[in-house]
Formats: sequence, C-alpha cells, structure tokens
Amino acid sequence: MSDLNNPNIAIRSTPQWALKQREMFWAPNDGIFQPFDTEPDALKAKAKERLTEQGWLYAASNAGINWTHYANRTAFYRHRIIPRMLRDTNTRDTATTLFGHKVSAPIGFAPVGINRIYHPTGELSVAKVAQELNLPYCLSSAGSYSIEAVGEANKDGCRFFQLYQSPDDEQCLSMLERAVESGFTACILTTDTWQLAWRHHDVNIGNYAFYHEHGAGDIALNDPVFLKRLKEAGIDHEKDPKRAGQKWMDENIWHGHAHTWEKTKWLIKEWKRISGGKPFLLKGIQSVRDAKKAVEIGCDGIVVSNHAGRQVDGAIASLDALEKICDAVGDQIVITYDSGVRTASDIFKALALGARFVFVGRLWIYGLSIQGEIGVRHVMRALLAEFDILVNVSGYATLEEIDKEAIDSLPRVAIMPTDAHIT
Repeated sequence: MSDLNNPNIAIRSTPQWALKQREMFWAPNDGIFQPFDTEPDALKAKAKERLTEQGWLYAASNAGINWTHYANRTAFYRHRIIPRMLRDTNTRDTATTLFGHKVSAPIGFAPVGINRIYHPTGELSVAKVAQELNLPYCLSSAGSYSIEAVGEANKDGCRFFQLYQSPDDEQCLSMLERAVESGFTACILTTDTWQLAWRHHDVNIGNYAFYHEHGAGDIALNDPVFLKRLKEAGIDHEKDPKRAGQKWMDENIWHGHAHTWEKTKWLIKEWKRISGGKPFLLKGIQSVRDAKKAVEIGCDGIVVSNHAGRQVDGAIASLDALEKICDAVGDQIVITYDSGVRTASDIFKALALGARFVFVGRLWIYGLSIQGEIGVRHVMRALLAEFDILVNVSGYATLEEIDKEAIDSLPRVAIMPTDAHIT
C-alpha cells in the first residue's frame, strides 16, 4: 500500500501518516487487530455503548431539535472535491505552522470540557497524544484536570487555553496567569457559551455533572482566587462538593453574563500583558460583521464555530459562515474552523474555503470514551492517515494548493432532513 522506499517518506518533515494504512492491512498476519472501527457512525455507536446515559448525552446532545447540527453536516455535503491527476504528490507534506508553531498537520484538538466523564484519565491522555503527534491541544477552562497537570502531560507540545470568561475579574486573571505559567501559548475566548442552550435530553434528567458527581473539578480547586471565594462563602468543598461545583459553574463558567466587545478589549490587553504578547483568538464567530469587529479590536485570530450545533438551534452552518468570513477578512486575521468535522474530506473542504487550521472534537471524544489514551491515539492517527492519503489520491501536493479551485460547490438549498440525528 505504500512502498517503504518511497522517497516521500524521507523528504517529509512529518511522518508519512499514510503508512498506518499499510500497517493496519498487514496486522492480522501478526495476530494484531485494531481496537475499533474509526468510521464515524461505527465510532459513535461504540462510544454510546461504552458510556453511561449521562456521559453519552454530554458528548452528543445538541441545542433544541438538532437543526444546527444537521446544517453543519449538510454544508459539508454541498461542497465536492475536484481530484487532479498526474500531479507530483511524491513531494507532499502535511506540516504547517500556526502562530509560529510548526505542527504535523492543519488539524488540532478542539477544547472540550470535563473529559473525566469519558474516561478516568481525561484531559491528561488527550494532551499526551497531542504532544506525541505534534498537533495543537486546546484545554477547556471547564476541564476536569488542573491547568498545571495538563501542561505537564503535554510536555513540550503546542497548547492553547480556552477561556470561559468569569465576570469576576480577579478570577479571570488568575486563570490566565496559571495558563501562562503552565506553558499555554494562546488564549481562546469562547464567545457563544456563557450560558448553556436548552438541550432537551440533558435537562430532562438533570444532566449537569458539576452539580452532581464531579463538583468543581481540579481547575477550580487548584485556583487560589476560587479557594478564597469558597472561604468567603463558607463552603467546604470536601464536605459539600456539589455546592462548590455549583458556585464554580454559576459564577465563573456558564454564568449567564453576556460578553461585550468593550470587555473583550480589556481582556485582550490583560492577556497580552500577562503572556508577553501571545496570540488571542475569539471562538464562536459566525457573522461577517463580528469577524470585522474582531479584526478592529486587535484579535490575532478567530475560530469560526457554532459550538457544533450545541448552542443556537436553527443557526447558520459553520461552514457557510466560514466561506463568507474568509471572503471578507481572510487576508487580515488568522481564521481557524471547527464544528461538524468527521472526516479528512471535511478538513480538506474547510481549508479550501479559506480556513488556515481545523479543530476536531467529537471524534477524539468518542475515541477517549471507548479506550482512553489508546482510543484517542487510534482515532487521531487514523484521521491523519486518511488526510495524508486523501491529498495524495486527489492530487494536491501542498496545503497551499487546497483552495476554492479545488472544490465544486452546489447551490444552497433547504432540505428537510429525514433524520436530524445525523452523525
């Protein structure tokens, strides 16, 4: 499947990820079988089988009746790759740079909260695999392991800190200081989730782990400002972890206090001061007007995202937003993408529409749920192999060649889905 003497293997700055296919085809001869199938529907089904009802809903629930989730997937279907033939892809390489970090591919780990729900090793396993594969890792400030522990697990990897901005400025700055001290090299402010959307299945069973078994989590309980706030409120987190968790979430994470552009200017200034000028991004941008405003106030980048359909039911597909935003400000700011990504072709299409980088979430969550660190590694190595093979067989030797000329786009049409729970 891939000649071990192929010159591409030697000239690349990254491993030839495509070799995983050869390895997997040969493995049965050595009595080795894969831990699970990485096809997205099979992956999803296996994760659902392994998780509790609560864990599954936290991974899979979307806002309302899933219209935005469905829009994300159908938007990818609308764009088709145009394969090119007789092109010298023997010279290909998947490596790229993001904010000065040379990484293995234009693929990163999106921030996802409370990974202990999926596996006891949680964020530690994910951060470790990200470092091994030389892919950017984003830690959610709603995570379950401490900022410091995740930084140690990621070693010399490229890591960014996703912030749910507390209305308590002292608490907010404490989080940023800890992130910088732990080697996180960019701040990503999530702008679309200062309050959780209405998610029918979650509210029906009271599925909010921070109010129940997980409490405040290690990020909160290793924070000096939050410990001070607990003391001021007379809450002993060891005796009453649920009350501590309630205070952490209600006052600092999904608190219901809307973000503003003016406050974001203050946050950028403070992050730049604390970090020594490291990049600042806004996540959740869907509007061209908001993208232009992000440029105006001095953001280094944006993540075009609708939170994978988990926040505004009936919203624009993130991929459709990406196309418009890249046309408007693509030459002025670093534009990255997430939402609805399931395959290498999805990544290709987002790059073709103008994204510099693509973050994935649910794929590695499912892998973590099924088999912890092994599962995350298996899913992400398979995705890297799929992407490497895709650019090879479709005739694109460099990432720069993947542009709008590489895809054919069907007209936007409204289609009533037969199954809104589409993968």
